[in-house]
Amino acid sequence: MADIFGAMRVGLLALCLAGVSVAASAGDNDPYPQIIVTGQGSTELAPDMALLQLTVTREAATAKAALDANSTAMAQVIKSLRGQGLAERDIQTSNFSIQPRYVYPPQQAQGENQPPRIVGYTVRNGLSVRVRDLAKLGAILDQSVTLGVNEGGNILFTNDDPSGAIEQARTRAVQDAAARAKSLAAAAGVKLGKVLEISEQSYNPEPMPVMRAEMMMAKAADAVPVAAGENSYQVSVNLSYAIEQ
Repeated sequence: MADIFGAMRVGLLALCLAGVSVAASAGDNDPYPQIIVTGQGSTELAPDMALLQLTVTREAATAKAALDANSTAMAQVIKSLRGQGLAERDIQTSNFSIQPRYVYPPQQAQGENQPPRIVGYTVRNGLSVRVRDLAKLGAILDQSVTLGVNEGGNILFTNDDPSGAIEQARTRAVQDAAARAKSLAAAAGVKLGKVLEISEQSYNPEPMPVMRAEMMMAKAADAVPVAAGENSYQVSVNLSYAIEQ
């Protein structure tokens, strides 16, 4: 009987020791105390390039006639763009289409309804244009419309190489995150440790238009007035700091 009780005591002791080991192991795997913050940074930069969408649309009774009229106008537009100093790499055809135009006969109260009839064709030929000399932008718009552009005209002001602005915005985002972490640590009465992790949320920030008082007016008296404003490049970063124990 004594041997049986002795064996039970040994077993209970082993279980207790095992429980201590498991608890210690679980403690080792607990998340390390840390502060996680997000910082924002932005940099404003005046644009040095504009992206235009210009489209020539022509209609005619036949597809061939519409295409010929469109091609004649588009050839003049492209010739004008080249004459104003635009490089071949900055002029690209986009969104070309030929579409029939239909007439739908009225619904018949009795009898069979008539199918729609083709009454003509519409040809659209678009250009994506990069204007690197913004002083010429208004004149380019005016001349393009004069020569036959009758759709599009969308303008996006951007920068040829915004990497410097993005780098500056990234630095400001990290500084903002660090300041937030210090503020949180002070409010919580803890001390910041080393940085555990850094990640960036915006890998390829797009320019965000920002209103600016100055107007960039074209020099030619009959040119289209345009305002370039500024672009804001924005970056967000996440920082994780250890909390010193």
